[in-house]
Amino acid sequence: MRLISIHRALNAVCRIHWSPMKSPSRRRAFALCAALITAAMLGLSCSSLPTFVPDLARRSAKPVSLDGAYGPLSAQQSRAVLQRLQRGGEPTDIFSRHLAVEEAIVGSPLTTGNAVRLLQNGPATYSAMLGAIAAARDHINLETYILDDDAVGRQFAQALLDKQAQGVQVNLLRDSVGTFSTPVAFFQRLTDAGVRVLEFNPVNPLTARDGWQWNQRDHRKLLIVDGHIAFLGGINISSVYSGGSSGKAKRASPDAALAWRDTHLQLQGPVVAELQKLFLAAWQSQHGPPLQPRKYFPALQPMGTQVVRAIGSSPEEAFSLIYATLLSAIGSAETSVRITNAYFAPDPQLLEALVAAAARGVEVTLILPSKTDSWLVFHAGRSYYAQLLKGGVRIFERRDVVLHSKTALVDGVWATVGSTNLDWRSFLHNHEVNAVMLGADFGQQMQTVFDRDLAASDAIELDKWERRSPALRAQEWFGRLWQYWL
Repeated sequence: MRLISIHRALNAVCRIHWSPMKSPSRRRAFALCAALITAAMLGLSCSSLPTFVPDLARRSAKPVSLDGAYGPLSAQQSRAVLQRLQRGGEPTDIFSRHLAVEEAIVGSPLTTGNAVRLLQNGPATYSAMLGAIAAARDHINLETYILDDDAVGRQFAQALLDKQAQGVQVNLLRDSVGTFSTPVAFFQRLTDAGVRVLEFNPVNPLTARDGWQWNQRDHRKLLIVDGHIAFLGGINISSVYSGGSSGKAKRASPDAALAWRDTHLQLQGPVVAELQKLFLAAWQSQHGPPLQPRKYFPALQPMGTQVVRAIGSSPEEAFSLIYATLLSAIGSAETSVRITNAYFAPDPQLLEALVAAAARGVEVTLILPSKTDSWLVFHAGRSYYAQLLKGGVRIFERRDVVLHSKTALVDGVWATVGSTNLDWRSFLHNHEVNAVMLGADFGQQMQTVFDRDLAASDAIELDKWERRSPALRAQEWFGRLWQYWL
């Protein structure tokens, strides 16, 4: 009742002050104030995105270095790898301008000698993941937001139980909100069999281990097997993905006839050790029980030629490392920025970076959903369409699926895939993980997938968009009002 009363009061104030005579900046300021007042009344705590203005003209004191399977490469070897990557792609300043900034802000090494497999949708991803689990000999570390008690979830649970019975130690870190609807008995069965199950940031304050930070969530989707192979991306463990992006979804979605379109990665090589560090750090941050001694960091051999950096973000850090490096990559773009994202509710800096890139002649293209499972985020993001279109950004909405991918491709040579959405929640409140791949070879794979999605999308035209109905505009306003907490 208290929440309803607050909203009624705010709505009354909005009706008084929402006048066509007021400026757009005044309306935005008022909307933000309304949200902040509501948050204060509800006792919510706020954090904010920093003003990130990287000095791209300043070079790092030391050149960008790479790590290989046998340790750091020499400056000459690192330079040779970067020069090879630069020669293989479009004319771009991404290497000379952005990588030094990325190196300074991220901290994790740029690794060479990796094999990266681009996976699309549930069936292909689940097949690869279950195959890796079946081949496990030492340990399995799984960190996930959603693990449903359905056909797919039970298939994964049984695969984990089978390996635990064979002496492979299974460690499962699952988010409390993401698995809220999964019965306790589902996880108790795993625990009883010896699987180490840790609930990330429990919803129940009585079971919180280090204060109660209910708004911080573990949105990562990360599987590491034997320290040799890793999987990450946007795909949760749920039957909603069973039909891929061409068949029908097996359970509830925004439209029961629509399947989910998503993107994942399989990685092998030195970068797996960096992802393992992220998992173990997350486990420790949640004060989980000591893990069984296992070979978490085996000697890794070169598995391919891909150059990859693992980037993890968490609310405990001063700012989202993924957010910062994405802004820097867009700011360094010379030819193209191509983004596909499920939940788009950008902050002012990201909006400015996209429009600024378009203004200097970069082709900026966004593929966003036309159907979603998050009504508020969907309409909050749409409230920025006019501003972006007027700034020269091209916007398309993917039809016939529920778009859930989180990918970006800059200048055809800098690509990222992961769990991070382009909204305030991912940048401020969630633990996320992305991988950044360098080079035209992988960039071409990403471009092929982007082109396929683009062909199945509808362009948003400014003149038609500005004639949308008052009802849609009202939904956009309401969504933007709450975008910080969505």
